[in-house]
Amino acid sequence: MARRALTTTAAAFATTAALLLTACGGGGDDKPAEDIKGAGDGSSSPSTSASGPAGAGRPDVSVPKDLKLVFDFDKPSDAKQAAALSDAENYIRALKHGIAAQDADDPAYRFYSAAQASQYAKSQIEAWVKGGFTVYGTDTYYDDEVAAMSNGKGVVVSFCRNQAKSYSKNIKTGKVHYTEENADSYQKFRLLMVPPSGDSDAWKAVTIEVLGKAKECR
Repeated sequence: MARRALTTTAAAFATTAALLLTACGGGGDDKPAEDIKGAGDGSSSPSTSASGPAGAGRPDVSVPKDLKLVFDFDKPSDAKQAAALSDAENYIRALKHGIAAQDADDPAYRFYSAAQASQYAKSQIEAWVKGGFTVYGTDTYYDDEVAAMSNGKGVVVSFCRNQAKSYSKNIKTGKVHYTEENADSYQKFRLLMVPPSGDSDAWKAVTIEVLGKAKECR
């Protein structure tokens, strides 16, 4: 299955982020871009599992055992930034959960996203469902950067991805579509996370930018 990436400029990201924060007031509800650079040198151990944490009131974000999601992230000392990073990870898990469940309206990604980031997740899942594929292999995320917005209304979370060993698998035949590592294997993600609102304790992604062929991630 062809791998695709949503590409926007940094300026567009900043503009969209500002507009969303104004509209959301710091909260709100509301193809496949799926392919490892080695583990980073961070102080924390990489998180590798087939299932994600599902705390009280939070949706299941587990994935099939033949898919491993590796998050080699360093936990920020700031509690809010740490929470934003953790739920950015949950957003990625939720997106994969939706693909595995073949459900473009899966409640998991909706819980961890709103606005453009929610539409992005939906479009990704729809593309996989339409193609008749699911996710397979090992998907690795690393080199995280977390920074608070100057207006204090959100946190920008950035990280790299190596999808060289993440493949698509035909649901009907079970055949795995293997590909060789190449420039497209490396991506740079940037998400704008907004703080919890209402009864939820979850940070939500409202904007996502995915840059393909990211040289800084090699």
